Amino acid sequence: MSNSTSPNTSTAIELVVLDMAGTTVTDDGLVLESFDAAATAVGLADRGPERDDARRYVLDTMGQSKIEVFRALFGTEDRAQAANHAFESAYDARIDDGIAPVPGAAQAITKLRESGITVVLTTGFSAPTQKRIIDTLGWQDLPDAFLAPGDAGRGRPHPDLVLSAALLAEVSDIAAVAVVGDTSSDILSGRRAGASLLVGVLTGAHSEDRLREAGATHVLDSVADLPPIVLP
Repeated sequence: MSNSTSPNTSTAIELVVLDMAGTTVTDDGLVLESFDAAATAVGLADRGPERDDARRYVLDTMGQSKIEVFRALFGTEDRAQAANHAFESAYDARIDDGIAPVPGAAQAITKLRESGITVVLTTGFSAPTQKRIIDTLGWQDLPDAFLAPGDAGRGRPHPDLVLSAALLAEVSDIAAVAVVGDTSSDILSGRRAGASLLVGVLTGAHSEDRLREAGATHVLDSVADLPPIVLP
């Protein structure tokens, strides 16, 4: 699959901001499984229209800050926090046997960094859950940095994670940033930040049509195919 709906940027890319779950990491449906645990914890019926609507909303908002998703779904801050706690507990309990790298992801990140490009991994999970994933994969030294909502402003689709990464990397121009993810929220956050390359991948939540509608300049089968798009 591929490629661009517009020519490659004339600005050399200095920073690649990469999503984790669905983009560089596979989790075999663990997000929805953990959401079901969260919904049950705050009293949502196991079956019926309310549960179906909530699951659909979770799919539509994949990539966004999980606490913000729960605030939208469950109304009060207490319920949102309880749902978030149940979600993270369920997800964390399965990290050891439920996640794996997307094939070729680590190699792609290494190639980018060896070419002098800064790589920052971002997530919609909390910082502690992100750290658990990183530690489980042994990726502590793979990218230049990791960012999560809260520590780096608001989650997606706000531009904060991308802008925080750009400040961290001290890029010369926001056009020197590429944003890569499997959801429309990833693409939208990059577009709002002003990144020139908005790359969707098909290993996660959203279809090529959804990614294109959000503004993707490229759609790839996998992040493993990313280096030729970014490197001169």
